[in-house]
Amino acid sequence: MRPTEVSEPPEWESIEELFAALESPLLAYAYRLVGSAGVAEDMVQEAFMKLQAQFEQVQQPRRWLYRTIHNQSLNHLRQAGKIVPLILPGEEGGAAAETADAGPLPDELLARWEGIDLVRLSVANLDERERELIRLKFHEELSYQEISARTGLKVGHVGYLLHHALKEIGQELARNGVVS
Repeated sequence: MRPTEVSEPPEWESIEELFAALESPLLAYAYRLVGSAGVAEDMVQEAFMKLQAQFEQVQQPRRWLYRTIHNQSLNHLRQAGKIVPLILPGEEGGAAAETADAGPLPDELLARWEGIDLVRLSVANLDERERELIRLKFHEELSYQEISARTGLKVGHVGYLLHHALKEIGQELARNGVVS
């Protein structure tokens, strides 16, 4: 696995398992994007048919399916020349806002999980001393003085090492497109 790839929990052994687990969430996602149950069903069916043809090559099938549904939705809306209304037909003023899910979209969650995994990989690539300093500072929430007392390093050296470790993590994240 390349450092920029993140395995998705759980590993899917068959497309049938994936279909059983993701059909309903994908239908809901597609419906939110296009506003039509029939079109959403067609898009989910088409996405699974495309995945079936290349299931062995797709490394992150959940993410692939959500991205495929997203792209199909954009194509559908573009071809239909539709503008997605803020208020669905037949609803009064703020009714649409009340039914909307305030949480992040599934593809946003996947991007967040990937970013977290990339941070973990970046920390794992640091040397042992830098990883220990990161752990003491951010997990145990110790001050530089407390870290200095625990490690025997001078306070200034603790700050220097932490600064460079964080800078290295930031550069790695920038190379992987997580931050700009």
